[in-house]
Amino acid sequence: MTSAVTVQRLRREFKLRGRGGHDRKTLVALADVDLDIHQRELFGLLGPNGAGKTTLIKILCTLLLPTSGTAEVDGIDVVTESHRVRERINMVSGGEHSGYGILTLREHLWLFSQLYGIPTSVARERIEDMLGVLGLKEAADEKISTLSTGMRQKMNLIRGFVCDPKILFLDEPTLGLDVQVAREVRTIVRDWLARSPEKTTLLTTHYMAEAEALCDRVAIIDNGRVIACDSPENLKQLLNHEEVYHVETDLVLEPERSLPGRGRPAAVRCRAQVELRHHPVPGHHGSGRRGRRRDCAPGVSGQTGAHRHADGAVAGRRVPPPGRAETGR
Repeated sequence: MTSAVTVQRLRREFKLRGRGGHDRKTLVALADVDLDIHQRELFGLLGPNGAGKTTLIKILCTLLLPTSGTAEVDGIDVVTESHRVRERINMVSGGEHSGYGILTLREHLWLFSQLYGIPTSVARERIEDMLGVLGLKEAADEKISTLSTGMRQKMNLIRGFVCDPKILFLDEPTLGLDVQVAREVRTIVRDWLARSPEKTTLLTTHYMAEAEALCDRVAIIDNGRVIACDSPENLKQLLNHEEVYHVETDLVLEPERSLPGRGRPAAVRCRAQVELRHHPVPGHHGSGRRGRRRDCAPGVSGQTGAHRHADGAVAGRRVPPPGRAETGR
């Protein structure tokens, strides 16, 4: 099968300065990574924050030079022929700054199409088509500074699609989005690939469910090393066991008013249930952090009435009494 992206023993190191410029330390972001991404494949790179996902994408997008090793995109070396690579790719990042606030949404998309040298007539046709597909036609003449976060991320996706890239890089595209918008973004990506089956996409995420829902194959990366690579189904079968923690708590909330004829406020009792899962990967001992929920993505798994903290702790969310709307967290 023809490869769209080939990475061989790719390494990237960063030099960190100590106090006063002395005692420089070396941070290894990528440690001899090997990857082979097939054409027409939606390939996922799954790992926690700081695992090396964004570093790898930046090298493949010619935004960062590797320390050693080789990387080819569409058979072209990303170091020696970076200009040819850029003609074939585009990149969309989650949480990135979205354009120029003084421009309208339509003007912004047209500007980026011109940076790729797309004829105006072709660019306008693509822009109008994608605005309709993503439901942004009514907001097309609004200033970017007035758009919501979800609308801006949809705009970023159109910017990624408008140059009709042969290979699209999506770096955590649902980062910071609410449940509904995150689900819409995933649907948009699937629909675009269905309309353009000859395209290749590399998606980075730290949501296991997102990778499972979208990707043909997934590579799990941690501490700059690829520790597993296979289809989502096969990766799940490799898991030798699963530890499930059920946390159940009773929350007692007191309305501001007392019930008629009673001297104390009424207590409203409700029950919150939270399920935390820990999936160990064979052959990988990890960092000893247990209880982190990595298989829950916004818009994929059902949400409970609790917040999950990074260290695995659970904090109950206030649930309003009947008849009263929730005003915030």
